[in-house]
Amino acid sequence: MSLYSFIFNIFFRRLDAEFAHHIGMFAIRAAYRLRITKLAKIDRRVENVSVLGLNFPGVFGLAAGFDKNAVAVRALGELGFSHVEIGTVTALAQPGNEKPRLFRLVADSALINRMGFNNQGAEIVSHRLQKLRNTGQKLPIIGVNIGKSKVVDVADAAQDYATSTRFLAPFADYLAINVSSPNTPGLRSLQSVSSLRPILAAVQTELAKLGLNLPVLVKIAPDLADEDILEVAQLAIEMKLAGIIATNTTVSRTGLKTDASMIEKFGAGGLSGAPLKSRSIEVLDLLAHAVGGRLAIISVGGVETADDVTQRLSRGADLVQGYTGFIYRGPLWARQINLEVSAKK
Repeated sequence: MSLYSFIFNIFFRRLDAEFAHHIGMFAIRAAYRLRITKLAKIDRRVENVSVLGLNFPGVFGLAAGFDKNAVAVRALGELGFSHVEIGTVTALAQPGNEKPRLFRLVADSALINRMGFNNQGAEIVSHRLQKLRNTGQKLPIIGVNIGKSKVVDVADAAQDYATSTRFLAPFADYLAINVSSPNTPGLRSLQSVSSLRPILAAVQTELAKLGLNLPVLVKIAPDLADEDILEVAQLAIEMKLAGIIATNTTVSRTGLKTDASMIEKFGAGGLSGAPLKSRSIEVLDLLAHAVGGRLAIISVGGVETADDVTQRLSRGADLVQGYTGFIYRGPLWARQINLEVSAKK
């Protein structure tokens, strides 16, 4: 058993999952200030990769959801993530859903969350990103994941995404359009081509006003039918998006080891982690065949090891992201994966 596994089992797993996350974030930021994270920093043994017109120091990065408000970007980069996707950020600040809203399924190496896009809002996060950029320090690639504000009607979603773009795009390396979280009412309906098109158009129009040629990606759910995934892929090609992120969390509870009564007690929310692996790979295969290298694919869902990352790359992914594995495997997880993947090339 590793030291982190020991600490996790005797300490973190006894705490409320969201409270444990806040403690973890505090520890990561403190370690950065004390220069401890430099001990894990990616070194020259990790191969750089060019994707989205950007130079990534490694293929493996952190998915959205961990650093919602961009408070630990530099520290997370030093822990070995080649890119950090912050958010999801909404145009309007919002507290998210009622607590408790984050649950561990330890037997499944999984999480259930119904956070509800809790974040400080696009304006505040943009100021934080601007300050970060102004330091002139070397940073990981920063993706900004944006979603619909809960109080905004679905019919007004396009303008809401445009507002977030106006605040955040100047400080992002790429934008991820999140229309696939199960925790905001009506959000997943925006994945239909008829609803998604005006949102993407509004974001592109806003970028043009800002004079920015920023890569735009759309993040989709694993629960979409195969034919709907292919429709989104064709729309992405038609609208000249830079790529697709596949996949978000799932509402499925099939094949879990955790006791059914416990899962029922946790209630609604998106499931992430190891149980998502199979469907995430299926979606990757669909997209790789459909887009034929015309778009970048970022694969996420059920990634735990360097072998998982290598498998995704061999099946057509350009980059790979993780999140839940960070909770279960500890602070050196990303660095080890990027080192091992580079060593295999």
